[in-house]
Amino acid sequence: MTNPNPASGSPDKEPATEAQEARSEARATPTAPAGDTERAVTTTTTTASKQPPAEGPRPSLGRLFLENLWAANTVTVTVLAVVLAMLVGAVLIIVSDPDVLATYGYITARPADALNASWTVVSEAYANLFKGAVFDPDAVGFTAAMGPISETLTYTAPLVFTGLSVALAFRGGLFNIGAQGQATIGVILAAVAGFALPLPPGVHLLVALIAGALGGALWGFIPGILKARTGAHEVINTIMLNYVAVYFLSWIIVQSGVQNPTRSDAISKPVESSAQLPRLLGDDLRVHAGILLAVLATWFIAWLLNRSTLGFELRAVGANPDAARTAGISVTKTYVLVMVIAGLLAGLGGSNMVLGSTANALTPLVIAQIGFDGILVALLGRVKPWGVLLAALLFGALQAGGNRMQSYSGISLELVTVLQALIVIFIAAPALVKAIFQLRAARAARLQTSLAKGW
Repeated sequence: MTNPNPASGSPDKEPATEAQEARSEARATPTAPAGDTERAVTTTTTTASKQPPAEGPRPSLGRLFLENLWAANTVTVTVLAVVLAMLVGAVLIIVSDPDVLATYGYITARPADALNASWTVVSEAYANLFKGAVFDPDAVGFTAAMGPISETLTYTAPLVFTGLSVALAFRGGLFNIGAQGQATIGVILAAVAGFALPLPPGVHLLVALIAGALGGALWGFIPGILKARTGAHEVINTIMLNYVAVYFLSWIIVQSGVQNPTRSDAISKPVESSAQLPRLLGDDLRVHAGILLAVLATWFIAWLLNRSTLGFELRAVGANPDAARTAGISVTKTYVLVMVIAGLLAGLGGSNMVLGSTANALTPLVIAQIGFDGILVALLGRVKPWGVLLAALLFGALQAGGNRMQSYSGISLELVTVLQALIVIFIAAPALVKAIFQLRAARAARLQTSLAKGW
């Protein structure tokens, strides 16, 4: 006869687990106390759970790289934001060209005309953007080959300083809208020191840079002390001080001793050559030593934030002023120091505009928009020093390339400003970028606070 209860190792049934055997033995012995039975089952279950699970095949290094690459991290979002801005810019280029737009009137009859015309105008515009910012393959000679890089670095240098100014204040819990005014006061004092003080070369340049830095620091000290002592909001104060600085620049240019005596328009005396920043690649290329000072300033701010006691206090106050005060940190002193250092950086950025190769005299528009552009650079760089440097490099390249794109392709220079704005918009909306490109949800929560706390 066939055994009605085959052994657990019978080939026609799966082997019983230890927990199942324990339960069977408990049911087969009804006289055993309930507590002993439960302890037996618990013991066997715990023993089984302690056994290491079977490990599956580990994913390859390439698969891990691709998964992390397509995750919603800040680097991926930043790159894709630039791509999205370029795509939207391409649409704007097509719409703004009447000849290309006319081909879409008969797109159903001859779609190739519209596609070819669109590709031609967009590719030509972006090719000129690249040639004007990075490298022109058709360039002949050292000066022509290095010209695009020279222009990019020339535009980058002041943006690094104003971007660091905004980023440093932001890390300390303050929104410094006044980088424009601080840079304006810096350019005024740097220029006056550059043409009014008869000093030897080297010393003259150093004094002019210090004068510009002190001017910006003074203009940053005012909203800092008002914030610390009275609680006045730094955004309102810095905006008002921007107007004061702009009108002060317009007034001082036409004053006796400042205005160029040989000119009737609003322009100051030229800065002496002894106070000019030296050019790095010869007199024919505009890039100057200001870019080296910008890299040095970036390293210093990174060290200040991450390696110094002041940087720790600054970040603590920026994260939670009440907790920092409870821990014994002087919030008042920190606010003042943050705004003074931020103003100093913006003042150096302004000094670059008149001591470098951009201009050699004061005019009402000498400072351009470097203070307001610094806000965009700081946000694009995630308010981190080295991120600010890279963002300033990108903005400098867009500015330098935009000049060539306007000259050779007939594209409006305002389109470059639109591209800058679109990049910042997409950077500030990581959820939108994530939804468009279907990025994985990893680190999405961190992206929501990345603008306030960095990468």
